[in-house]
Amino acid sequence: MRVPGCVFCSIVAGENDAERVLENDAFVAFLDQRPVFKGHVLLVPRDHVDTLPDLPADLRDGFLDAAQRIATAVVSGLGAQGSFVAMNNVVSQSVPHLHLHVVPRTKGDGLRGFFWPRTKYDDDADRASYGARLRAALGQ
Repeated sequence: MRVPGCVFCSIVAGENDAERVLENDAFVAFLDQRPVFKGHVLLVPRDHVDTLPDLPADLRDGFLDAAQRIATAVVSGLGAQGSFVAMNNVVSQSVPHLHLHVVPRTKGDGLRGFFWPRTKYDDDADRASYGARLRAALGQ
């Protein structure tokens, strides 16, 4: 199911540009346009789901499996020391389509609590290079 006007539904449909790093029948993962740190990935279900409580039971394991794979890839593919994995439900949910953040972390990176400073990719080539490294680590 697709919701008109939903930016993530448009990305899933290929109508909006995104640097995709993982795709399967149920989920798409792509680089955040306004990353906390370069390599910040958003994982979304292909079908529109508003929040985690709305995620159908038959998608839960696959969603977590994809999240685990991405959290591993930011370490193996980007050289991060770990990751910050989070999602918002309604409050602070910038797009009302379920999405899980996987943010690469390194000790001393400056991320404190839930204040998320944002950075930018230098250009499309910089963004594409992070996408390529993550796709390689994910075997995509």
